[in-house]
Amino acid sequence: MQRKSPSISNTLLIIDDDPINRGILKNIFETYYDIEEAENGRIGLEKIHADPEKYCAVFLDMIMPEMNGEQFLHELLPCNYMGRVPIFLITAHADEEIVYEAYKLGVMDVISKPVIPYVVLRRVQSVVELFKARKFLSKTVEEQQSELIEKANQIIALNHGMVEALSTAIEFRDGESGEHVKRIHDITKFLLLNTDFGKGLSEDEINDIAIASIMHDVGKIAIPDAILNKPGRLTPEEYEIMKTHTIKGAELLEKIPQLRENSSYRYAYDIARHHHERWDGRGYPDGLKGNDISVWAQVTSLADVYDALISKRVYKPSFTPEKALQMIKNGECGTFNPEMLECFFSIEPEIRKLYSIEQDNV
Repeated sequence: MQRKSPSISNTLLIIDDDPINRGILKNIFETYYDIEEAENGRIGLEKIHADPEKYCAVFLDMIMPEMNGEQFLHELLPCNYMGRVPIFLITAHADEEIVYEAYKLGVMDVISKPVIPYVVLRRVQSVVELFKARKFLSKTVEEQQSELIEKANQIIALNHGMVEALSTAIEFRDGESGEHVKRIHDITKFLLLNTDFGKGLSEDEINDIAIASIMHDVGKIAIPDAILNKPGRLTPEEYEIMKTHTIKGAELLEKIPQLRENSSYRYAYDIARHHHERWDGRGYPDGLKGNDISVWAQVTSLADVYDALISKRVYKPSFTPEKALQMIKNGECGTFNPEMLECFFSIEPEIRKLYSIEQDNV
């Protein structure tokens, strides 16, 4: 797509109470620029405030009624207007004190009356073209940055979409609706954002963890259908095979070069491998215990258990949220960090709304 050139103003504003002086300047510059006039500083200031980007240069008389040139410049100082648009002081009283004060206030040049047309034209045009070039470059850089940010966001959205598609496809293979991974994402993010268990994590880190959480069961792609979708209890041998999905998931993520460059990769790898570890060390595959298990793996594990309990699966009916909470408290689904459980129970009523919303949309 061809980039549209940034729009740069070509209008000069002449502020002078003497119509003859305004006419002289207009006659010099109207061949090259559009011209607007103001008979005092107050009117000139109103024109600038009405459209700050309209003018490429301003000619300013020093002695005027209503508002003189010095007052005009003081009014413009807070918005740094002189840093964006050159102001030329046109005065018949160019003594050292006036010149010093004008430059101090940000005037680009001081031109003495009566003006010499070819001199003032060359001086003004050189400065105006310099400011135009600088503004053009600045606008171009801003547009390019915006395009790069937009493309980066598109790539991020595409990456997230691919991750979600892969995780959802595995959920469908597991006999689920695909909403499981979305709920794991939402529960993980909500808990880390809204409780002290996410303390010390930035919002960007929490977003990366939430994205990573949806890949927790990616290793199930390597589990045979007969085991993955078995309606009854697994045999010890089948259970050992099922447990390998943690290692297989981490290995799969490790083999995707593009993912390794993603900021969520380190979380995704750890979550895929360790979301079945338990606080008491009786989990798998590495038997991690206590705080050896990362915060993100712990949170994803709890979100996974909670969602599994209150959702219907091929091997079980759905439990009520109250029943699910009781089972988690009693340790029927493994042991969890007590601090994390306290945080989770405090926000569970809000998390429960995720499910009521889904039911409303069915």
